[in-house]
Amino acid sequence: MKLRILGIDPGYAIVGFGVVEYDGYKFVPVHFGAITTKAGTDFFMRLKTIYDDMNTVLDTFKPDSMAIEKLFFNTNQKTGIDVAQARGVTILAAVNMGVPIFEYTPLQVKQSVVGYGRAEKNQVMEMTRKILGLAEVPKPDDTADALAIAICHGHSGGAAGGLHIKQGL
Repeated sequence: MKLRILGIDPGYAIVGFGVVEYDGYKFVPVHFGAITTKAGTDFFMRLKTIYDDMNTVLDTFKPDSMAIEKLFFNTNQKTGIDVAQARGVTILAAVNMGVPIFEYTPLQVKQSVVGYGRAEKNQVMEMTRKILGLAEVPKPDDTADALAIAICHGHSGGAAGGLHIKQGL
């Protein structure tokens, strides 16, 4: 049975997404890209754009599950809060469509894709390209990251390795 996975690299300027099919042995890319919002646009309108475009992605590709990167805050808390809000509308779109959501840390993604949790970003991107049989690493980087997150979910056996966000009452 093929599992259709939507990987998400959350953000508010760029939301990377990647849809893959996985049969337990091989990953096949279905579609990938990015939802973008323009700097200078009212922040709430940026969130609406992300929500609306994510609904289109979910409706078009009908994933069996969504894998999203768990947020890790570095130094800029304002940016982190804005990313968290964008992540929230992305999750809301999936919840509204009944798509199960799973979270993975950057360490889990690196371990799954490269086999080493402290791998460099370029190593993860190159392995993602190889696993999916692509001629080039997808651009922007957020798109490649989203595909890596989808691969991580496939390797985890679905819910086994990720934190599932419970839905419903």
